Amino acid sequence: MREELDAGVEPTVPAWAVFGDLMSVLLGAFVLIVLGVIGVQMELSARLEAEVKQRQEEAQRRETLEKALAGPLAAGRVTLVNGRIGISGSVLFALNSDQLQPEGRELLKSLAQPLSAYLRSRDEILMVSGFTDDQQVREGNRRFADNWELSAQRALTVTRTLIDAGIPPSSVFSAAFGSQQPVTPNADAEGRAKNRRVEISPVPRVTTGTVKPHG
Repeated sequence: MREELDAGVEPTVPAWAVFGDLMSVLLGAFVLIVLGVIGVQMELSARLEAEVKQRQEEAQRRETLEKALAGPLAAGRVTLVNGRIGISGSVLFALNSDQLQPEGRELLKSLAQPLSAYLRSRDEILMVSGFTDDQQVREGNRRFADNWELSAQRALTVTRTLIDAGIPPSSVFSAAFGSQQPVTPNADAEGRAKNRRVEISPVPRVTTGTVKPHG
């Protein structure tokens, strides 16, 4: 009789075994969480390190450029803001003209040597940008259709002058912005004069991969 009763009772799993399985699950989850946290911290640390390195490189770049342009900067002939060399349009050109004035030509010639020395130590290229105010080109001036064309021709004139003064042609290019990026409101003559400018900005050189022929 006892054997029959014993045979009808299912054996129970010991409590310590259930507790052990639960602890194993919790431990595994904890390990996954810890690994996830470590991974996030490593990624954030790598991003922070890359950002710090980039800022250090930018600061070194500005310092190198300031040293290269120490003479023109001290004379007040150019400005240097965030790595952009600014030259007043009135120094370079007469109003609504793309023909260099003698003072502007001499200034560009004086910039060629320090800029060439700077480029030799950096894998960068010069972007020459032309800007105008918001006033329309004079109706009597048939050479330029609008401010876009005027700013483009001025940028080209400066680019060609720098090349003639010794900047390698492969290390400089032109860009036109018209009146679209003023540095100050075009509210009066003084503001418009500041917006008529040319900027020379060192930018990273874009490298292209070699295309392999098919077949």
